[in-house]
Amino acid sequence: MKKRKNNLKNVDKKAIWRPFTIYDSSIRPIHIVRAKNETLFDNKGKEYLDLISSWWVNIHGHVNLSITKAIKKQLDQFDQILFTDFSHKPASDLAKKIIQVMPRDLCRIFFSDNGSTAVEVSLKIAWQYWVNLGKKRKYFLTFTGGYHGDTFGSMSVGHSSGFFDSFKDLLFQVKEVPFPHTWDRDSLVNKKEKESFKRLEHILRNNSSNIAAFICEPIVQGSSGMRVCRPSFMKKIVQRIKKENIPVIFDEVMTGFGRTGQMFAYQKIGINPDIICLSKGLTGGALPLGLTICSNRISKVFESDDPKKMLPHGHSYTANPISCSAAVASLDLFKSKQIFKKIKMIENIHRKRINDLSNLECVERTRVIGLIAVFEVKGVSKNYGSEFARNLKHKFLRRGLIIRPLGNVVYLMPPYCIKPKNLHRSYDIIIALLSNC
Repeated sequence: MKKRKNNLKNVDKKAIWRPFTIYDSSIRPIHIVRAKNETLFDNKGKEYLDLISSWWVNIHGHVNLSITKAIKKQLDQFDQILFTDFSHKPASDLAKKIIQVMPRDLCRIFFSDNGSTAVEVSLKIAWQYWVNLGKKRKYFLTFTGGYHGDTFGSMSVGHSSGFFDSFKDLLFQVKEVPFPHTWDRDSLVNKKEKESFKRLEHILRNNSSNIAAFICEPIVQGSSGMRVCRPSFMKKIVQRIKKENIPVIFDEVMTGFGRTGQMFAYQKIGINPDIICLSKGLTGGALPLGLTICSNRISKVFESDDPKKMLPHGHSYTANPISCSAAVASLDLFKSKQIFKKIKMIENIHRKRINDLSNLECVERTRVIGLIAVFEVKGVSKNYGSEFARNLKHKFLRRGLIIRPLGNVVYLMPPYCIKPKNLHRSYDIIIALLSNC
């Protein structure tokens, strides 16, 4: 057994390349052998509270019985099916359920397999929409700091997030509107919103006929540091852009499925997009799956016998039946009002305990929206992957908390099943750790 463990460590060190992780030969990954609800268990029997839902995907917690049952049932029937000439019930069931929770006009669904590709599909649809109309356009419009994934299109509209400088010569140009990031007791929010809207007006005045689409993370910019803007501002921005007949894309890969306190962030804003991108929590974290859903206005432009008007995009695992079955089971869990009661309970705990954190000398810019609680640490590097962020992450891990700081930004986004006592205990640990900072 000892030899097997050593072999496992050697393979991990020599062969595996981790995402968004600075190489450090002194760091040994934690080997997980079991998971349940909000807790992971390693090979030494130690428990860890998953306070970021394993990169925002396990919304119902780990190994949810309803989702697991649906996966096993589908595995006994058939696995992957070519989705060009064939269809299957899991895909049809998922399409029906998703359309039921979408705005009435969002009625055409394109399947992919993750958030980046869901966004990539949306950009290609928006671009080709104008090409099919014979009115090719030149730019995409977005917010500064937005992050939309790691494929080249999604990197282009998210280059100002700071993650993709190595690829800047390969990315297409975009027009950017400042994102009026705000927080509790922010006295400058009105000024920032006015400046942002003024910049939008300038861009539209000079480029509206050349903009293919506007894409944003509605209300919350995730990877850029859980940056939040006011829903009322977002509504004003989108209304103005829609006046120019520019399609609006909401990247709800992170904000979808209850994260902001409602099923989708667009509901909190009170205005509908023309295209919406979904992934992450779609299957409850069980399997990869992405959806790009667009309005009839957009999709009907592709309805033609001309092959040149076809969307030239596809994935080997498009509408994978097992993933679709998991997504159907996850959506069914939302039929119970208990889910949103749990979300409200978590938000209430966040608000109480973030207030406790704000009393610490080193804590500033606190904010809570739905399941997401955020604060920033003063006087340390804001860079992603900084030494401060890595050290703090490992301090949390040693105390059994899975929290992955974004530079100086610390956030909690737990699964809906987390026990109140575990969430309170997590805050107690965080406060104790930062009391001497």
